[in-house]
Amino acid sequence: MLVVTDIGNTHTVFGIYQGEELLGHWRVVSATHRTSDEYAAYVSSLLASRHFSADEIEGGILGSVVPQLTSVWSKVWMQVAGIELLCVEPGMKTGLDIHYEDPREVGADRIANSVAAIAKYGAPIIIVDFGTATTFDVCQKPNIYLGGMIAPGVQLALEALTGRAARLPRVELAPPESVVGRNTVQAILSGTFFGNVSLVDGLIRRTWDELQCETVVVATGGLGEIMFSHSDLIGHYEPDLTLDGLSMIYRMNM
Repeated sequence: MLVVTDIGNTHTVFGIYQGEELLGHWRVVSATHRTSDEYAAYVSSLLASRHFSADEIEGGILGSVVPQLTSVWSKVWMQVAGIELLCVEPGMKTGLDIHYEDPREVGADRIANSVAAIAKYGAPIIIVDFGTATTFDVCQKPNIYLGGMIAPGVQLALEALTGRAARLPRVELAPPESVVGRNTVQAILSGTFFGNVSLVDGLIRRTWDELQCETVVVATGGLGEIMFSHSDLIGHYEPDLTLDGLSMIYRMNM
């Protein structure tokens, strides 16, 4: 079995693969104050609760956008399963022709998303990842990574708004029933939620204009499903896109 770990700014997601099949996955908080011992104990209990044996894990790969946690999680899997992880970094085989000015600036999650999306749907394609930030990755035929856009994430925008405005109440993100809010909470939800849906669809349309063609658009990330259901232009939702991409990169490099 293969363990795949995606370290994000808010959450770390890891999954267990048997071949190309994802057998199970878990989401934990990305806490930089936690030690590898703490994480290892927690991970062991999570695996045991689903009747997975760490002895069956033969390899692993890690993609990280939080440098402080990269070495921590490498130690975690050494402690739990006795394996050394591959880390997604410049120079690895990904199958992508990266046209970013400095390819080292492209996050491991964005690389993994692009690898998996092209494998599943082909190119040209736009991948929208709804995480702490909302990222857009644009790929052209046959495997060219052009670049993309980065915007504040939906939850981040909501927290910034209510945290910096003294008279605005804190609200839980949810799709509002109507665009026009009839009270302050509804107004905040509408502006944040539908505003972000419009941002996403607007950037997709501008990208299509720049590419002079319409592309497949796929969403992923923690809020991907709810945003996908309200977008006019996102055609697919893939909750495990990043994990799938990391598993593909592992196979390319082994």
